[in-house]
Amino acid sequence: MSTSIEQEMVLPENEVENIELLSSIENAHGGVTVEMKEPMDSKLFASKLGTSLSYWIQQKKRGVWIKLPIEFSNLVEPAVKEGFRYHHAESDYLMLVKWILETSDTLPANASHRVGIGAFVMNDKGEVLVVKEKNGIFKDTGVWKLPTGTVDEGEDIWAAAIREVKEETGVDTEFVEILSFR
Repeated sequence: MSTSIEQEMVLPENEVENIELLSSIENAHGGVTVEMKEPMDSKLFASKLGTSLSYWIQQKKRGVWIKLPIEFSNLVEPAVKEGFRYHHAESDYLMLVKWILETSDTLPANASHRVGIGAFVMNDKGEVLVVKEKNGIFKDTGVWKLPTGTVDEGEDIWAAAIREVKEETGVDTEFVEILSFR
């Protein structure tokens, strides 16, 4: 009787053990994105991440993005130990990335630029609007310059030009065209 019980407990050769992977979404560039939404113990995360990476490598995925809410900072260390690097951070999350394909890493760098504008404002008499800086590098230099500023995130260039002129001079303007871009 003991022999038959032992045989019943042995898994058949064709049965596969169910291994839990991290939840991910395939992206349009041949990689996957993991967006952590529930807290997880760092050891469990490390185990699931290692298993998931093996699976994604088998699937010939290119890269992996992991979005970690700031309150899940306990998961950063296990990800870094697996070769992930910081991509960017916002006020409420950190994005980690890893290239897993055996080719050159083509993951895009994080945005590193700010767009600035200089507004050339001319009235009907052909007079050009210029200002003296109250702050910044030209403060107290006596230098006259065009109204300038930076474009806010999500703001159109034309709207930023109108806004900056209004903020710096109190003058309402109409956007006509972009004269230069570099």
